[in-house]
Amino acid sequence: MIGSAMSDTSDVSAVSDQLGGSTPVTVVGAGPTGLMLAGELALAGVPVVVLERRQTPDLVGTRARGFHARTVELFDQRGIAERFLNEGNTFQAMSFAGIPLDVGALPSRHNYTLGLSQGHVERILREWVAELGVAVRFGVEVRGLTQDDAGVDVALADGGRLHTAYLVGADGGRSIVRRAAGLEMVGAPATRSHLIGEAEVTQDPVTGLRQDDIGIHGINVVDGQTVGFVVTERELGPATEPTPADLRAALVAVYGTDFGVRDPAWLSRFTDATSQATAYRSGRVLIAGDAAHVHPPTGGQGIGLGVQDAVNLGWKLAQVAHGVAQPDLLDTYFTERHPATARVLHNVVTQALLQKGDARTEAVRATFAEVLGSPGPRAQLAGLLSGLDVAYDLGAGGGEGHPLLGRRVPDLDLVTANGPRRAFELLHAARPVLLDLGEPGVLDVTRWRDRVDVVRAETSDDWVLPVIGPVPTPRAVLVRPDGHVAWVGEGTADGLDAALARWFGPPAD
Repeated sequence: MIGSAMSDTSDVSAVSDQLGGSTPVTVVGAGPTGLMLAGELALAGVPVVVLERRQTPDLVGTRARGFHARTVELFDQRGIAERFLNEGNTFQAMSFAGIPLDVGALPSRHNYTLGLSQGHVERILREWVAELGVAVRFGVEVRGLTQDDAGVDVALADGGRLHTAYLVGADGGRSIVRRAAGLEMVGAPATRSHLIGEAEVTQDPVTGLRQDDIGIHGINVVDGQTVGFVVTERELGPATEPTPADLRAALVAVYGTDFGVRDPAWLSRFTDATSQATAYRSGRVLIAGDAAHVHPPTGGQGIGLGVQDAVNLGWKLAQVAHGVAQPDLLDTYFTERHPATARVLHNVVTQALLQKGDARTEAVRATFAEVLGSPGPRAQLAGLLSGLDVAYDLGAGGGEGHPLLGRRVPDLDLVTANGPRRAFELLHAARPVLLDLGEPGVLDVTRWRDRVDVVRAETSDDWVLPVIGPVPTPRAVLVRPDGHVAWVGEGTADGLDAALARWFGPPAD
């Protein structure tokens, strides 16, 4: 493993020297996606270094403010959920365009939203990856890359270079890695822009949310005369950093006054543009999180989508880096995550479109409210926005047609030879698990014993999936490190060897 996490601004030659001039995987971006991916790789025994262009870990502004149920579950699968829960606030609230959804009815131990700022999320993840021996280097900026069959040469802003077997760009919506790799983004261009930030005011502000024919706006008191705000601009703003003059004009257009705003502590502009990369991989270069999909913050999906990308990609990239699996395993990262994310982006676009208070938008919102008066549509949207309903299309394989296949395994209470365990506890090491609930001696994974953990157990729990409800009880399930079911056994071993070989490489001799 590489040494402890570091936040210095050493020049890149020192990084290269420490890594012997090369490293199996380099991750660009020390946000939640990049840090989670680094942790996944470290758990799998793959040396990884994280490069971050920021000089320090400090974030400008609040960024994301929390995440939903499936993200908490993923942290639970790695044994670190309590670290986030101890610092955040949970609330059973979720909505679609202002229409409440019953997240508390979802079949999950974590059927709530967790409020926690991105700065806290990143700090907790940095502490975790430091424990795993991951180096996080701040003040290191990537400028370009070239690649061949042997790896990727990374050009850095100070003129230095690094060589890595695989490079992952988790460097945000303006990803240098994505552009240097030639990965195209397609989607809906911006139609509206919003200013967000914090500033001092000399007049009492009008606090709370409001919607009008321009869009959605809100002001809240942070401390004393400092307020936080988000205000929609009357005209689509340029793709440049906003100025205090822009803020004053936007406030006057909405409130008739700028409240004597002055000295913004920070000020940023975001739009309703939504796009997604047409591919997540080019040879040995991959992208994840906001580098792969850009969307407005409506619905609070940013951290969750990035963490799901990281957990899906991490174990696959680790197996390829170890030489256990062929590089084409990495193609399943795109075929699984792209459609799952596209569903969420479609919903986010719809919600953003409804963030107005004019008569036409109110009519559409009323129509949605009527449809969502039925429990079925409410449950379907809650499953989507919480991330709990993700179902990967794994194609043909054992258990084909069983509703569990491709979905996340429920966190069952189990009785094992080592005492009571929860299903998610079995995934703390980020290894695949064959959960055997049937007759002894039916299943044999001897040839994969170095790669797959076998746990014999009993459970009296019902198997219940979000949106779908109760499903037939299996006699065994093969669970991937990301928590998704890759094979379902009905009392025989039919298809098990094929599933093991497909996901975890050919058997040992």
